[in-house]
Amino acid sequence: MCRNIKPLFNFEPPASKNEMHEAALQFVRKISGFNRPSQANEAAFYDAVEDIEKSVRKLLNALDTKAPPRDREIVAAKARERARERYGTT
Repeated sequence: MCRNIKPLFNFEPPASKNEMHEAALQFVRKISGFNRPSQANEAAFYDAVEDIEKSVRKLLNALDTKAPPRDREIVAAKARERARERYGTT
């Protein structure tokens, strides 16, 4: 539950709807403290995920930059290399 929410802006290809949903779900999990809500809290939990996903989509569509889009594969390779240096090879 403590994994990091990854940046979604300025990538090629752009963030998918699924990536935005996963980020919103992770955010709500972190804020609520629930990995999976009880039946009593389920509606509120998933309403919050939907609202945050809409806000994420609106934000990403509104942001603008002059920087060239980052390549997902290159960013992922750099992250793997940092992890390898930090934790060693597995």
